Amino acid sequence: MSTNQLLLEAIALKKCVTAVYNGVAMKLAPHVLYTKNNALFIDAITLEKHGEPPREKKLGAFHLQGLNDLQITDSHFEIDELFEPEAEKYEGAALFKISEN
Repeated sequence: MSTNQLLLEAIALKKCVTAVYNGVAMKLAPHVLYTKNNALFIDAITLEKHGEPPREKKLGAFHLQGLNDLQITDSHFEIDELFEPEAEKYEGAALFKISEN
């Protein structure tokens, strides 16, 4: 399965993914796939870094080229209040967003 397909499935089914990003093992809750400067990104909540919860919860932007060893998990997540689906940065750039359904 391609990276794009895996992320689309994870967003659609609200399933977490694991990946290595900049050498750091992470568990992410992806909320949106979008383009920026002709590159693909996801915005996701980081649930774990090196197997531990992060100090603070935040919505981070992850360049798809930097995501390695990407795998979908069986862990589900809920839409986080930090995600603003109508944010200006997604206008005309969002390819797929998480939905309430």
